[in-house]
Amino acid sequence: MNIGTFGFILVGIFLNAIAQLLLKKGTNAVGAIHLTAENWFSIGVQLATQLPIIGGLTCYVISVVVWIIGLSRVDVTIAYPLLSIGYIVNAIGAWYFLGEMMSLQRMLAIGVIIIGVALLVKS
Repeated sequence: MNIGTFGFILVGIFLNAIAQLLLKKGTNAVGAIHLTAENWFSIGVQLATQLPIIGGLTCYVISVVVWIIGLSRVDVTIAYPLLSIGYIVNAIGAWYFLGEMMSLQRMLAIGVIIIGVALLVKS
């Protein structure tokens, strides 16, 4: 895999991870969602007007385009496992931006993912 292809894959992964963080930020603003027949429309409007959710959905759309470009250049058996990098980005982003807990067990799990991704990229 050349650096350009790896760049497309990595940008797609980062945009996907950023999308998740933005969606979570938007849902934090709305609170726990409990849909009923009476409130589904108002909840939908609330969600649709949250700027972080709009930003997250935009990141998703762009990430899909970038991902397709990268995927056209590399085997899916290489590209798809690289999505694991998103777990790392999300865990660090959730800890830093959203104040979520980063336990030792989570850090060890991230370490295992990093080792796996490094082995994959070298194959």
